[in-house]
Amino acid sequence: MAEEISMTVDEAIEYVRNNVKVGDTLEISYNRIFAPGEVLSVLEEDEVTGEGVRVNLQLNGEILNQAVEIDFNEIYDDLLEMNHITEDKEVIIEIDF
Repeated sequence: MAEEISMTVDEAIEYVRNNVKVGDTLEISYNRIFAPGEVLSVLEEDEVTGEGVRVNLQLNGEILNQAVEIDFNEIYDDLLEMNHITEDKEVIIEIDF
C-alpha cells in the first residue's frame, strides 16, 4: 500500500536529500514531463555553480532508456508529484502550491 503525503517543494527537496538512495526508483512529474527511473546518484547543492539538489536517473522505458540529471532548482516551479519506490514501501508525494 502506498503512503500519500502532501509537501511544499522545499519539503520535497529535503525529502529527496534525506531519503532517496542509489538503487531506488524515483518517478518525477514536472511541467508536462514524467521521468521514471532508477536512481544512480543524489548530488548536493553546489554553491559555486548555483546548482541545486540533483538526481541522476537511468530512465525506464522501451524506446527511451538513457541517464539524465534533474536539477531541482531548474524544475522548482514546475514540480507536481514524485513517487519514491523502495523494496519496502512506496511514497507518493503531492506538491502543495
